[in-house]
Amino acid sequence: MNRIKQKLQEEPSKKLLSIYFTAGYPQPEDTVTILKELQKNGVDMVEIGLPFSDPLADGPVIQRSSEIALENGMTTTKLFDQLENIRETVDIPLLIMGYFNPILQHGVEKFCRKCSETGIDGLIIPDLPLTEYELHYKSIFQQYDLLPVFLITPQTSEERIRKIDEASEGFIYMVSTAAVTGGTGGFGEAQVEYFTRVSKMALKNPLIVGFGIKDHETFSTATSHTKGAIIGSAFIKQLSDKGTGGIGDFISSIR
Repeated sequence: MNRIKQKLQEEPSKKLLSIYFTAGYPQPEDTVTILKELQKNGVDMVEIGLPFSDPLADGPVIQRSSEIALENGMTTTKLFDQLENIRETVDIPLLIMGYFNPILQHGVEKFCRKCSETGIDGLIIPDLPLTEYELHYKSIFQQYDLLPVFLITPQTSEERIRKIDEASEGFIYMVSTAAVTGGTGGFGEAQVEYFTRVSKMALKNPLIVGFGIKDHETFSTATSHTKGAIIGSAFIKQLSDKGTGGIGDFISSIR
């Protein structure tokens, strides 16, 4: 069974913590170290960011980490080289999150094959339209047992949410706000209403919230009506300040 599906079925009442980080940041060879530390400290899933020069949905923290990662020489090929033996030491679900252009340049079938060979379980591609996925790429994803993860926002219509739910096989990425990643405030009434409204739709796929999760309070609020939450910018700030040595303290502060 795909590791994402397995994780979602384990301990039905458990709230999942997923961490996003940019491959090649802060140091070019940190990828495996970070993955091992996150697993050791009880993280449930990890999204490995494939750096891109024009990350439209990302706030300044993730944008800067992508710039540095690219300056560090991170490429799609180098990431797969780093992940070659990752399943010897890391068994939690791993996803790659990135924009479609680098994947297209690498070759979609080739990219998906390498994901399968290295043990990647799913892909989050924010700028890949659902219709394009279903028309051109669904069969490739299925061939290599890669789960597609699609994003919804507070502005997404109920009709579209249900279409995304039908096309999804793991979880739905519930973007907490229409803004870019890395917001500094907490969640207001409108966001809590949004979490509640979508959770009442009784979708077949669980919801995992991203954007704006940075501490215990925001994690608790985000997961009060959903299966889990994703932390990205706040974790990258932690890496910027303390490197890989502070990962344990950061994770323990969230739950």
